[in-house]
Amino acid sequence: MLAAAYAEARDTAVRLRVLRATGRSGEAYALLSEAVSRPAARLPLLAGELEREGLAAEVATLLWEAATLPPAALAAMAGALADAGRGDDCRALLAQCAGRPAAEVADTALALRAAGRHEETAVLLGGMLRARTDEHAARVAEADPGALVPPLLEAAAGSPQRYRNLAHVLRGAGLPGIPDTV
Repeated sequence: MLAAAYAEARDTAVRLRVLRATGRSGEAYALLSEAVSRPAARLPLLAGELEREGLAAEVATLLWEAATLPPAALAAMAGALADAGRGDDCRALLAQCAGRPAAEVADTALALRAAGRHEETAVLLGGMLRARTDEHAARVAEADPGALVPPLLEAAAGSPQRYRNLAHVLRGAGLPGIPDTV
């Protein structure tokens, strides 16, 4: 099974190189779009094969495509990248997710937590805090305050001012579990 997955990744990378070399960008994009619909464990294999084919720039496009997946599938892709030692790609994928609507960020964070992916949850929520407002973070936390308020506050803990501001907004939104701040 693993040999077949490697062969599929290699074939996709070679086909993509040929499509790009012959100026068939639309077909190349379609090939990458189709590739992200495969099982999550195949994403890191394809990223590695793209790099071996001299197509490292295509990995960014692949991750961009993966970032459009539904939250559960996106969380699975992030986990597969992390498990394969592709932490930079995992962080890039989650950074793209950080800009999604609050409900989708929440669903992705909850899927990551359910899979025991606490580090990836922290990356996602930290990226969302850097890219979005505290009010957006409160909308994310509303999906499941018990599960999301603690990691949100932890992600903000690096900056005392940000932590206080976020705690204030979360408290103002009526969410439980917000400790008193100084």
